[in-house]
Amino acid sequence: MSGAAYALPGLEGPAEIRVDRWGLAHIRAATALDAFRVQGFNAARDRLWQLDLWRKRGLGLLAADFGPGYLAQDRAARLFLYRGDMAAEWAAYGPQDTRAIVTAFVDGINAFVALTGTRPDLRPPEFVLTDTRPARWLPEDVVRIRSHGLVRNVLSEVARAQVLARAATREDGLAADDLRKRISPPHDPIAPDGLDAAEWPDDLLDDFRLATAPVGFTQERMAATPAEAWDWTKVDAHGAVTRGQRAAPKEPVEGSNNWVVGPARTETGRPILASDPHRIYLQPSLRYAVHLTAPGLDVIGAGEPALPGISIGHNGHSAFSLTIAPMDQEDLFVCETDPADPDRYRFGDGWEPIQRVTEKISVRGGPDETVVLGFTRHGPVLREAGGRAFALRTVWSEPGAAAYLGSLAYLGATSPEAFGQALHHWSAPTVNQLYADVTGRIAWFMAGKAPVRPAHDGLLPVPGDGRHDWAGFHDPSALPRRIDPPEGYLATANEMNLPPDYPAEARKLGFEWAEPWRARRIRAVLDGQSRHTLEQSRALQGDDVSEPAQRLAVLVQALPQGADADVEAARTLLTPFDGALHENAAAAALIELLWVRHLRPALLEALVPDSATRRLLPPGDTQSLIERLESGLYPATRNALLTGTLGAAFRECRTRMGPDSGTWSWGRLHHAQFAHPLSALRSDSGWDVGPMAVGGAAASVMHAEYRTDTFRLTHGASFRMVVDVGDWDRSVFINVPGQSGNPGSPHYADLAPIWGRRDHVPMLYGRAAVEAATETIITLSPASA
Repeated sequence: MSGAAYALPGLEGPAEIRVDRWGLAHIRAATALDAFRVQGFNAARDRLWQLDLWRKRGLGLLAADFGPGYLAQDRAARLFLYRGDMAAEWAAYGPQDTRAIVTAFVDGINAFVALTGTRPDLRPPEFVLTDTRPARWLPEDVVRIRSHGLVRNVLSEVARAQVLARAATREDGLAADDLRKRISPPHDPIAPDGLDAAEWPDDLLDDFRLATAPVGFTQERMAATPAEAWDWTKVDAHGAVTRGQRAAPKEPVEGSNNWVVGPARTETGRPILASDPHRIYLQPSLRYAVHLTAPGLDVIGAGEPALPGISIGHNGHSAFSLTIAPMDQEDLFVCETDPADPDRYRFGDGWEPIQRVTEKISVRGGPDETVVLGFTRHGPVLREAGGRAFALRTVWSEPGAAAYLGSLAYLGATSPEAFGQALHHWSAPTVNQLYADVTGRIAWFMAGKAPVRPAHDGLLPVPGDGRHDWAGFHDPSALPRRIDPPEGYLATANEMNLPPDYPAEARKLGFEWAEPWRARRIRAVLDGQSRHTLEQSRALQGDDVSEPAQRLAVLVQALPQGADADVEAARTLLTPFDGALHENAAAAALIELLWVRHLRPALLEALVPDSATRRLLPPGDTQSLIERLESGLYPATRNALLTGTLGAAFRECRTRMGPDSGTWSWGRLHHAQFAHPLSALRSDSGWDVGPMAVGGAAASVMHAEYRTDTFRLTHGASFRMVVDVGDWDRSVFINVPGQSGNPGSPHYADLAPIWGRRDHVPMLYGRAAVEAATETIITLSPASA
């Protein structure tokens, strides 16, 4: 067993970190604040490079470390910092002393940062490669950063406005937009007068996309000169900051699954809660698992490495998990500027000033750059052009909207009612929270700040003259919830899950949800199990069945006989196909290539001939497109489209995988590659993990979204957890590729092969089990004054 000992400033008593064989740190401390302080120290021990990059990206401090190529991204990030009253900010997260907790947490981070100054061997190698140093944190850094959070739907608003502006009639525009994104519940978008999106600049949303883009590293960007600084303003279809062509605006595909099965439907008579949040795949992963134990605190699960506490896990009495509930938390306001004074915009019967804020940004390899940021009463100005200022109204500007920090309020909840009350302090992102406890009670709550829109629905940009302003936020108790449902289980997967009797049209929480496939499959599986087991929850998280693939295969099998040899060979391959996208399945490779590379583009082209409009639609709404195939096309047209694209897909499979279809498999194409963000600056790929063959796709419960050019995974479940509520040591988790972000750690990539097998490792909670699995003990003592 290995170990280390450190003196930690601010500790009230001795503490320890026990790291088990799977890299999960179990922290024991004398007080709750000490536990959060040690959590910060431990997060920095495992994830210092990630934490430092998170802070510098969020605060707009990248250019100081990495040069002029990051200046535009810094300016964009500063537009979205919280600039309101800090007392209101700290108070918004609940009755606990959030400021004290966050202060203790960042004190722990800073203690490790200081330690790396005297112990360079503890400094992650990324700092050596980039010739940078980790910086110290302020407590306010944690809450002022907003642009890491998931809010929506300004990208979709602008795309919809542009689609409608290009259409000959409103009906044509809505039909085309339905191919882009289905509106649900059914609703006719409210189009404000006087806005012509056809005249809007192409770079309208560049600052928003820059502010929310991950940090990428290339030799070219790192070598950018001061004269080239403002070339790096575009974000491509894969989220990379470039100096080339920007991608069409579209909402991110991130989502999640969760379910809770009550005791009447489980084999053990105890609830089972499962959670697998789907986000972008990163190295290291977005989430970090930890166990915090102190008087009055004993929680285990996952959170974001830069935040104290956890947001997914359990407290020894109650378990909780979340998925995104895609309520609409942002709107674009189009403000008419004064022809005589562009620093003023129309509001009501007069003009209001655009508030100009001047800031200096340090730039490595060049002089400081002075930037000017504009703000209206609606929020930051994204673009000024053509007598208009485009401003974004977002909950990020409201107190309490630091993503996931609202979880501090529910860590001690021991009843559905207490949990629901704690969620009154949850602002962003909007979520479906599931709950279960040892008494057998289960519950679902939708939570988050939901704007009240008296004059519009959030589906299109609106004038900024005051007629369409938000009127506060819905009372949290007005959001939907269910406690102890008669069917005995609850499940969510980002689908439209407003209850049938919910006043959706009046409250206008949102009209854009994830496609229904994952939710349908989860419910179908759970409905078929009268005595659900932990193993069945684990298997369901790895379920690769795709309803769209099933429906496409039915259409292929119904084609008339007599097509060419490639089409007939493809039909034969798909005849026994059951929709399971297993990595070893040849039919899975063919059906996915058919859809993403041939049929879907051809269908969009057939249905929307105008290329400028069609550019706004990809990837397209799969539900809408398949429904058009099934019932909205003449049979002859559909058969010709299917036959032509099926033959092309079969030939592409042959080109990619050889002439023998018996050797084809989905996993030969579809793969996970956890690339370190600095790989492009290295002479080898030793910090990368993978590639690994992976099954599934976007529509399967095992969400596995991928690039259509390389078939490399982009989004999915990097963290999975299944909790046996009451027999806690039987709970399991996985965090890919490993718990640590340090390439030299044994826990940097050790969980990747287990994740690749769709498996889990123990999430131990009891003292005896933790001690038996401990491999490293780090002891911490109060530093002498």
